[in-house]
Formats: sequence, structure tokens, C-alpha cells
Amino acid sequence: MTQIQCQVIAAPNHADWLQSWSRQAAPTPGVRLLTERANRSGRRADAVLMLVGDDSLGWARSVLDDQRAGFDPVLAVTRHLEAPAIADLLRLGAGDFVGCNCDPEELRLRLSRLTEGVPIAQAQTAAPPRHPLLSRLIGQNARFLQQLGRIPRIAGCDAGVLILGETGTGKELCAQAIHYMSARAGHPWVAVNCGALPAELVEDELFGHARGAYTSAHQARRGLIGEAEGGTLFLDEIDSMPLPSQAKLLRFLQEKEYRPVGSSRCLTADVRVIAACNQDLDLLAEQGRFRRDLFYRLNVLTVCLPPLRERLDDLPPLVEHFMRRFADDFGVSPRGLSPSVLARLAAHHWPGNVRELEHMLERAVLLCAGGTIDASDLELQDTPSVQEGEVAESFSRAKAQVVGAFECEFLKRMLKRHAGNISHAAQACGKDRRAFWQLMRKHAIDATVYHERADEISHRHS
Repeated sequence: MTQIQCQVIAAPNHADWLQSWSRQAAPTPGVRLLTERANRSGRRADAVLMLVGDDSLGWARSVLDDQRAGFDPVLAVTRHLEAPAIADLLRLGAGDFVGCNCDPEELRLRLSRLTEGVPIAQAQTAAPPRHPLLSRLIGQNARFLQQLGRIPRIAGCDAGVLILGETGTGKELCAQAIHYMSARAGHPWVAVNCGALPAELVEDELFGHARGAYTSAHQARRGLIGEAEGGTLFLDEIDSMPLPSQAKLLRFLQEKEYRPVGSSRCLTADVRVIAACNQDLDLLAEQGRFRRDLFYRLNVLTVCLPPLRERLDDLPPLVEHFMRRFADDFGVSPRGLSPSVLARLAAHHWPGNVRELEHMLERAVLLCAGGTIDASDLELQDTPSVQEGEVAESFSRAKAQVVGAFECEFLKRMLKRHAGNISHAAQACGKDRRAFWQLMRKHAIDATVYHERADEISHRHS
């Protein structure tokens, strides 16, 4: 059995708890508890066990901020914490949680899942095992995988979820995965696009109506909340919901009760609400276009899906997936790709993200006259023409070109955003500093260039 080495920490006022819990957990098979950051051999701990009580949440938040720079997986060991506080710890970066009185086998299993049974140095680059329900979300980009890695933990909580991302990034697929991986999987999944509902019908759709509420309301109608009883209600484009309807939704989220249109009687429902948005809700709240209290209620747990233009290294697996799927769907032989195709795709801006890529490849598979899809079959309007001699002669070399171009551009963008600070840039994109620096060296990128630009900007504004 591989031994997992864990650093145990607690707030300064919990020294006695730290000592007693460490004694209690010491016999856990396959787990070694450390009292220092590293053992005598200098080996870094595989995980951090953070003891958190209801009086040490502020300390825990500051620790999690520090841990983001260190990339150590954190397992929160909780005492007297309510669900919202635990959800807050997960949102801030804790990988998982257990109660302080959990049995040794449960502790070992949680730690095994958290560290995935690999040394910490390997865990920086190894892809986490993909749950079958996440198989429709294709990609190996580090930032994308980081967000997918949150979904199983979020599914295990019953708090509100807000999924952020541009149109076509896969927000509904994420919401479905959360539902079907949760304890509510055997109950209804109900989805509605708030942007597609006329403002005057939003409340009727959500809450239903009583008989006689309208001239044509000859019988009572259950709303979507009633239909989702015991399950999950997915509200896409939540930013489109009118302010009066937002107030009624907030009441339901707080009290678990609602009133159908035209009824004097309140009904209750046990429903988890997952909301999605392609706008900045915080900004909309500042502008008075979205209720801030509703924003806070929804924004307990978040998933932020990056746009396709920021994960161009995922183009090859996405293209391969869609080409194989469409060949099966349409009963045609698998299409090949000319070497210029990936280069053209990498040069496109992708305002419609993965959905746009999906539809483009579907059209290309259907309309391609031969067995090979060429750049001319893609019908891209905003990309420069690519000469055949400018790209690699094989799919694998074309793929390497695309990935290399993405890496170089992404590193430069991150360094510019963080004024040349390599540690901050590495942390923001989910890599350790050494791996980030090695990629910089590979692409001959000089971080000091971005120091100078930052200095120029500060002088200009001083």
C-alpha cells in the first residue's frame, strides 16, 4: 500500500485539537501524519489536512489563499460546520472534506481520491480520472480540467451552483453532470432557457398558475419548480430574468416555498437550482440589472468554463471526437483531414466556442465531396488563407504546430496579465512554477519584457 504523507494544520487557538486529533488519526493505515511541512528526507507532503471549526473559518480562508500558490491538495477536517461554510471552503480551493470523527478507512479513501495515488510532482501534470458522466466534455487543457475536477465535489453538496462561460462552452453539459452525479439523479432534471421566455410568462413557467388566474386558465398548471420536485432545475441565461421574477426566485431559494400565479396558497418544493450565465453577474448587479442578493445566493459554488480560443490545445481531440461521431451518425466512412485544417481552425476566433466547432464539422462531414476534409470545406470567414507549404505534412505534425502556437500565445498573455511575474502567472493557469518556466524556455519567452511594459504603463499614469 502506498503511504500518503499528510501535513496536519490547525488555527493557533486549536493546538489542543490538533494534538488530540493527530493522536486519534495516527493509526490510519496507509497514512503518515507530519508535524512539519516536509519530513527529514525533504519529501514534500502529498496533502494538507486542515482542521476547521466554526470559530476558525477566517483562518481557513487565508490558508486556502496561501495553498493556491503551493498547489498542495487540501482535505478539510470539519467540526460544527454548516453546509454553507463547507461549500465556501470547497469554493475557495479545498479538494474535499470529512467530519472530524470519520473512521480511519473513510479518511484513507478520501485522501487516496484527493492525491490520486501519485507523487505530488506527477500530480501537477497528470490528468484526473474522468467520470463517465463527464465524457461528453472533451479536452485536456489544464484550466479546463481544473474546472471539471470540481464537478464531482460540487455534485456531492446540495448548495446553489453558478456556471459561468460564453455561449457554446458546455454549461448545460456541466449542469447535467452535476445532477446525474448527485443524490438527486433518480429525480427529474428540468432545464429552461430564461432568455427564450417572454418577460410576462417567466413566473407562470416557473411557478405555475391557479385555475382562473387568467381568462384562458381553465385548470391549474404546475410550474417547472413543481415538475422538478426532488430533482434539479437548470436556469440558463439567468441574467435575462426580469427583476420582479428574480425577487420571487430569491424567496424560493431562501424559504423553499413559492406561490403559483393567481393563488393565495404557498407551496413547497425540494429542488436544487443550478444557474448559468454568459454575462458578468457582478457587473450587472452594480448596474442595477440583477439583484445582488440573488447573485450571492446563486454564487455559492461556481464552475467557470474557458472559451475555446483560450484552450486551442484541445482542438485536436475535439476535432477527432466530432469527426468520429458524425461518421457514425450519418453512416459514412470516417473522413480524413488535410494538414491545413488544424491551422485554419487555430486561427479562428471561435465566438460560438465548441458548439460552433461542432456545427462546422457536422456541415463539413456532410458536404465533403471526397474522403478528406480540406480547409475550403470549413467555410470560415475570418481566418487568413493558409498555403499548403506553410503547415506540416501530417496530422500529428499539424497538431504539434497548433499546440505549440497555443502554448506560446497563452504564456505571453498570462505574463502580460501578471506583469511578468512567473509565479503569479503559473498559479493563475494551474501549473507549478518550474513547469511554467520550462515552457517559457521552450518558446524562448523573456519575462522581463513584460516587467518593462508594466513599468511603462505605471510611469504613464503617474
